[in-house]
Amino acid sequence: MNAADALALPPGLNRVLRGHAAVLSVNAGSSSLKFGVYAEHGPAVWSGEFQGLEPGGQPRLCVGGHDALPLPPRDSLGRFELALTLLVETLGRAGIRLKGVAHRIVHGGQRFVEPCLLDEPTLAALAELNPLAPLHQPHNLAGVRSLQKALPDLPQVGCFDTAFHAGMPAVEHRLPIDRSLWDQGVQRYGFHGLSYQFVMRELQRRTPRAAGRVLMAHLGNGASLCAALNGASVATTMGFSALDGLMMGTRSGSVDPGVLLHLWRQGQTVDEVETLLYKRSGLKGVSGLSADMRTLRASEAPAAREAIELFTYRLLREAGALLAVLGGVDVIAFTGGIGEHDAQLREDLLTRLTWLGTRPDAAANHDARGDRVAPIHAAGSPVEVWVVPTDEGRVAARATFALLRQQGLA
Repeated sequence: MNAADALALPPGLNRVLRGHAAVLSVNAGSSSLKFGVYAEHGPAVWSGEFQGLEPGGQPRLCVGGHDALPLPPRDSLGRFELALTLLVETLGRAGIRLKGVAHRIVHGGQRFVEPCLLDEPTLAALAELNPLAPLHQPHNLAGVRSLQKALPDLPQVGCFDTAFHAGMPAVEHRLPIDRSLWDQGVQRYGFHGLSYQFVMRELQRRTPRAAGRVLMAHLGNGASLCAALNGASVATTMGFSALDGLMMGTRSGSVDPGVLLHLWRQGQTVDEVETLLYKRSGLKGVSGLSADMRTLRASEAPAAREAIELFTYRLLREAGALLAVLGGVDVIAFTGGIGEHDAQLREDLLTRLTWLGTRPDAAANHDARGDRVAPIHAAGSPVEVWVVPTDEGRVAARATFALLRQQGLA
């Protein structure tokens, strides 16, 4: 099978969408473009990801459960434009009636706490936040501009990863530094908000305990924890940037600022330290092998085991801090690539939290594979534990439908 065949929409898609409008939800990164087509209710009716879009990368497509397939070259197009052109052409051939495009945007700053239409003044204001998320925000906004050109008649809607945490207590937002920096936007924001919004909604549909104290763990190449009360975020591990908190795939998580001062005094540049923290740390940095937990699990190298042990320990340590904020816990939920698929990590963490009352069901934990929402606690467990496959695109699409109706554009 080639990429063109894989990109072909499922035969039943038109039937699913017949008489209904759809929203295209996208997440544009530095090397990838994730996409999904959503009706107003339910999961994506079609989704996939273009990978290898970075300079020098090998553009390829993952869709419909197929292995990554190389994209056919087009001399006149760059990698991102090629992916976008193929996507738009496919939707056009299928006659999908799109009402808008939903964009996941990492940083909304202090101003953008609700989904909004992305006009020129808004994009200019969001671009001012680029220094706060230098490896994410510029690519998110570049994706918006590319979609504006490709689909000029469609409303473009921004949905912000920081928004779910905007209502946290002021003491959680504040940083213990010079007060004047607050006015410059130097505060704790929190991220993975679209994912946490989805997980919380799924939990609330399934258990009354979700109205209480909930600890959510989004564990993947990016990783964070969120503490929620009554469905609202009250604390999270990521802060001013997506570097803070947990150890991640290639990101460091929390590091003593004195280490950075030490590196600068040694002569390293800001760019070199930024590369260290974002790309040469975490699982990859500690193991020296890979940022992929699956690769490390399969390795017998001592450094791989050390990286996994440190990842698990940092997760336990940060979880303890948020559990103290909550004053206990009623529900724990795992999501993200590692959280949904790594049964051993879930077991190792929950075993160390038995003092809380966690009683995992070993068989249910082993069988939970991230393809459905699944409880993994034993009957009568004082703390419920769930695996919830996340769907950030669905949250963004749902918000886009609502905003378009509100604006009279639906």
